[in-house]
Amino acid sequence: MANIKYIFLATVIISIFSFEALSQIQGSAIKLGRVKYSGGGDWYNDPSSEPQLLTFVKKNTNINVESAYEFVDLGTDNIFYYPILFLTGHGNVNFTDSEVRRLRAYLENGGFLYIDDDYGLDQYIRREMKKVFPNQEFIEIPYSHGLFNSPYPFPNGAPKVHEHDEKPPQTFGLFHEGRLCVLYTYESNPSDGWPEPDVHKVEPDKRLQALKFGTNIIVWALSN
Repeated sequence: MANIKYIFLATVIISIFSFEALSQIQGSAIKLGRVKYSGGGDWYNDPSSEPQLLTFVKKNTNINVESAYEFVDLGTDNIFYYPILFLTGHGNVNFTDSEVRRLRAYLENGGFLYIDDDYGLDQYIRREMKKVFPNQEFIEIPYSHGLFNSPYPFPNGAPKVHEHDEKPPQTFGLFHEGRLCVLYTYESNPSDGWPEPDVHKVEPDKRLQALKFGTNIIVWALSN
């Protein structure tokens, strides 16, 4: 199976410490997929999140992205058409055996999954991702990681966008052969800052930080 990044990016000219070079992506516009899942959780919530983020990315980088996104069923091979998948919600998540196999194959062949806990997702997503990588536990990502440095600096890690409670924001990852392939934000909820300002009444500065952090995620996923 061809590496997903080569399918989507075609050519990425990489120069150390140069975001301009990282963002010179040729070929068709990149599409983002929103993961549909069973179990009762609201996988469909905040449908304007991705379009707002992708519009910001398109405006502030040279990455050729589609402003629209598509819903993706993990049980089909369609997931291999998306270099980045996004999963969010508030409740239960359940992956079938077929979905587990496909998701693992996707991640082991260059795919990237970003999970954002919109409060209430944590216990379920940890259980389900354990099915995908049974020999791994989520590892907290240090602030020195490149994810927090390019193109926008986040010296204290992921921003706290939605104040569900007073717990500090945390960012976790799962890795395949040293590559970060699953990113999980907990008690941070950047995606709540992506929709139009009147959706969650997020303060302008917090919303900007959410959009910038989302941009970092996309840049990291496409260049590593």
